[in-house]
Amino acid sequence: MVLQVTALENVGVEVSGFDITQPMEDAVAAELVSLWNEHSIVLFRGQNVNPENQIAFSRAFGELALHPLAATRSQEYPELFMLVNEPDKEKFMTANYNGQNKVGKLDWHMDLHYTGKPNRGALLRGVVCPSEDGLTGFGDLAKAYDALDKETQQLIENIEVTYAFSMQRRHMRYVDLRGYEPGPYSPKKPSDLNYPNFPEVVYPAVVTHPVTGRKILEICEQFLERIVAPHRAGLSNDEAIDLLQRLVEHTRKPEFHYFHQWQPGDMVLWDNWRAMHCATGTKPGVERVIHRTTIMGDTTLGRMADA
Repeated sequence: MVLQVTALENVGVEVSGFDITQPMEDAVAAELVSLWNEHSIVLFRGQNVNPENQIAFSRAFGELALHPLAATRSQEYPELFMLVNEPDKEKFMTANYNGQNKVGKLDWHMDLHYTGKPNRGALLRGVVCPSEDGLTGFGDLAKAYDALDKETQQLIENIEVTYAFSMQRRHMRYVDLRGYEPGPYSPKKPSDLNYPNFPEVVYPAVVTHPVTGRKILEICEQFLERIVAPHRAGLSNDEAIDLLQRLVEHTRKPEFHYFHQWQPGDMVLWDNWRAMHCATGTKPGVERVIHRTTIMGDTTLGRMADA
């Protein structure tokens, strides 16, 4: 069996040439893992996917994690995390962006980044897909690091940054708030959605990938707060703020991004230690169902700020 590999726009690859419904040969599984490690973002199309073979296929990439909120898990398939636009819940995920109401729009982020121990990765499968909007974006932060000039690479090599979990988007310092208005039911604090109060976490601005050794620009706009003790790097606080803004703008460059328009059965696998992702959201009332399996992270990349 020979896998066919085609480059996606800007970053990532599409892989075909195998049948997810059949037992996977060890050599094929190893090649898929190698492609994941090399490219970070991997698209699969045209497979006859159901919950059982999505779960079995995902296990080729590592041990699977259950979502901590039981209400979002499938009772029949607890490894599945179900992303569903539901009328009774979407009001909490609705906000106004430049005069348009959007449900489920998410800024660039890395899953569980705010805990210091992100998931290794995840696989999303399109089940019910909207005809417009509802895109998922993926951004390669290894390529973003490689594209920095040497002076900036050297400057950030020994810098640490903090991330602070917040439910209110308007309190996130580095997301683009132009044209944004929260919805009337937007949560005000973590407990509104049964989340705990997460402590602030600290990451190196440059993380070495535990598996591949690639250098990753650990700058992601959601929850990004500040540089730790900027004077140690010879920076004033004003210079530190400007540096983070410049790095965030750098990660927003299209050459590091791939945006996927979902079709039923599409699957996208990404490396959450290297790639950030975002969601463009949908209009209210649009049906959308995505099934997700999550590859557990076994390495702590950050630390609690007070530890």
